Amino acid sequence: MIVTSGLTKTFDGGVEAVKGVDITVKPGEIVGFLGPNGAGKTTTMRMLTTLLKPTSGSATVAGHDLLADAREVRKRIGYVAQGSGFLPMTPLKGELELQGMLYGLSREEATARSREVLARLELTGLESRPAATLSGGQRRRFDIAFALLHDPVLLFLDEPTTGLDPQSRANLWDHIRSLRAEKGMTVFLTTHYLDEADALCDRLLIIDHGRIVAEGTPAELKAGGRTLDDVFLDITGRSLREEVGA
Repeated sequence: MIVTSGLTKTFDGGVEAVKGVDITVKPGEIVGFLGPNGAGKTTTMRMLTTLLKPTSGSATVAGHDLLADAREVRKRIGYVAQGSGFLPMTPLKGELELQGMLYGLSREEATARSREVLARLELTGLESRPAATLSGGQRRRFDIAFALLHDPVLLFLDEPTTGLDPQSRANLWDHIRSLRAEKGMTVFLTTHYLDEADALCDRLLIIDHGRIVAEGTPAELKAGGRTLDDVFLDITGRSLREEVGA
């Protein structure tokens, strides 16, 4: 579902944010992308979602070449950024229908699809509410509903539960699991929460200073009785728990 080779990104001024990343994600996997602040996580994700052009390297995303066929990539992926992208005072129904029509759906198709994704994310009955009136957990579920409207095969989530209370986080985990279980969706997510990575992900990729420095299942990385934070401390010299104040 995702294959990259030597993917790099150098910004103006010579800042090397990503330094030759090789990633493989199989269909139906939930893969966590972890690393300290400034490690290159969001830059890599923005390249994979066509929002940033790589400096060099190659990538195939959802069956299409990232550089040669970016439009086809966008048709097949959903992306939930760290910050919400919808208008705070527009009713949910209007936001979703507009998104659907931007993807080429008729108004009737967009309305039907809106009902489907709102039901999937337990937001039925809130169609007339502006996003600004939703709770934190509801807003984050609406972010995901928005990204699912065109029925993507691959979903990118950039720190999806930051700022949520424990109950809302656990609820969102259940929704992410259901997307894979019921639709076979592939999910690629960044997170700073080690319990989230451990509970949700089939495999973890750890990036530091723009390079993948470790990968494996949570169990493989914790072999020998270590915690995931032990692994981070050994590899990067930094503790993720300290960075998020956990």
